[in-house]
Amino acid sequence: MRCGIYSLAGLVTNSLGQDPLSGDIFIFIGKQGNQIRLLQWDKDGYALYSKRLEKGTFERPSAEKLELSTQELMLILAGIRLASVQRRKRYEQPLQA
Repeated sequence: MRCGIYSLAGLVTNSLGQDPLSGDIFIFIGKQGNQIRLLQWDKDGYALYSKRLEKGTFERPSAEKLELSTQELMLILAGIRLASVQRRKRYEQPLQA
């Protein structure tokens, strides 16, 4: 977790093939799992949120899941296991092609 803002933005571009200026939040979890960084472009500059846990680890989402909802991100930050969450059915707008 030594990377700064511009190194993380470079990882987003080169490794993920995404645009770091899109406004999306990009999540980076350290090797030990006790550090997390969130990178977002906020209209006029980068915003970097960093958190290091004194005890415990952050849950790593499954490898095939590249997108998280806002609720899933909040659950990870709160230390709640995603597998243990039971969701009730809600309306979802169909994706437009």
